[in-house]
Amino acid sequence: MTNLFSWAIHGDGKTLHPGEVVEPDERLTWGRTAGIGAQHVVAMFGATFLVPILTGFDPSTTLFFTAMSTALFLLINKNVLPSYLGSSFGFIAPITAVTTANKGLAVASFGIMVTGLLLALIGLLVHFAGSKWIDVVMPPVVNGAIVAIIGFNLAPSVWNNFQLAPDTALVTLVAVLVISVLFKGLLGRLNILLGVIVGYIYACFRGQVDFSAVNEAAWIGLPKFHLPQVDFSILPMFIPVVLVLIAENVGHVKSVAQMTGRDYDDKMGTALFADGLGTAIAGFGGGSGTTTYGENIGVMASTKVYSTAAYWFASGFALLLSLCPKFGAIINTIPAGVLGGVTTLLYGMIGMMGVRIWVDNHVNFDKSLNVMTAAIVMIIGIADFTFAIQGVQFNGIAIGTIAVLVAYHGLKAIGKATGTIEKDDPDIK
Repeated sequence: MTNLFSWAIHGDGKTLHPGEVVEPDERLTWGRTAGIGAQHVVAMFGATFLVPILTGFDPSTTLFFTAMSTALFLLINKNVLPSYLGSSFGFIAPITAVTTANKGLAVASFGIMVTGLLLALIGLLVHFAGSKWIDVVMPPVVNGAIVAIIGFNLAPSVWNNFQLAPDTALVTLVAVLVISVLFKGLLGRLNILLGVIVGYIYACFRGQVDFSAVNEAAWIGLPKFHLPQVDFSILPMFIPVVLVLIAENVGHVKSVAQMTGRDYDDKMGTALFADGLGTAIAGFGGGSGTTTYGENIGVMASTKVYSTAAYWFASGFALLLSLCPKFGAIINTIPAGVLGGVTTLLYGMIGMMGVRIWVDNHVNFDKSLNVMTAAIVMIIGIADFTFAIQGVQFNGIAIGTIAVLVAYHGLKAIGKATGTIEKDDPDIK
């Protein structure tokens, strides 16, 4: 255990020459390492807090469990795989569906917990059996479609918030977009956080922010925990999120491997297991589900500091912030107009992440099977097809996931049996 928490000092611990890299098992001086950790908190801050704000979960509780999940991730991966686990946007759609049906956040927590447990089991399976079976069950055309509809399915909720304060929403959206191209380095990567701040200031001048809860909140206190409420009828809405978490974690592991030049293939399973366990614990205690964060990949890419010690500081800083109820109350004052503006981009980006999976894997849409299965799931997800069977509600994401899996594998089997699809067709995996 002692060796687990020891990092070699990189050089003199103070200076980094251009292009010089601090490896995961190295660190700078503790002060500089703490500074990098603070940057990681700032980087994940905007997106991580938007999830509880949009879903009704307590921001401080969510932040508490991101800190716990990050520490758990580092421990399970033996401090060799740097990562911060922030709030996953994949859970927004099913949580929104549950709360809209007046089932309450405790029921949503049950869905989050079960999703986490399922991801943890998949992580164990990947660790001991390899990950090739995932590609067989969920080839890129299927995986990309499911990830895409989880973002695009939320379009109506964006419009609802946007309409409540169109001017504030527009100011926020423009600020997010302009900041991303106006500044280089870390500032440009913090466009979501900075754009929200700009929109928030504008909303304050417009009298759209209510500070009464902030005045009543204490400076120090525990987050608001709650236990999950069992309701198996909501699981069809949550289980598809597992596919998003798999895609995000696998993408993170591959990105870190590319940046550091290290082989992390043997950590694929433990990364999934760690995120699954963290998500399950968060669901049990009243926090939102967690996932690896691209924003923190950006910090590593810009600083060239991959030290896991920095992530321990990030986890510690997040934990301290979660113990300040007044801080959480301030976050809860962000008005609907600001949320409408920023989610216009964010939800679209989730959808485009699915499209990127198609592009990165060179999915051939000249093939009828590929284009047909992708087409039907997009319409089902965006239109939010909804059916209830014996009291069990299926929303557009659940129906779309079932439809794309059945359609793709069913039509592929028929096509190969009849000869309309060649058995060794490289574009039909």
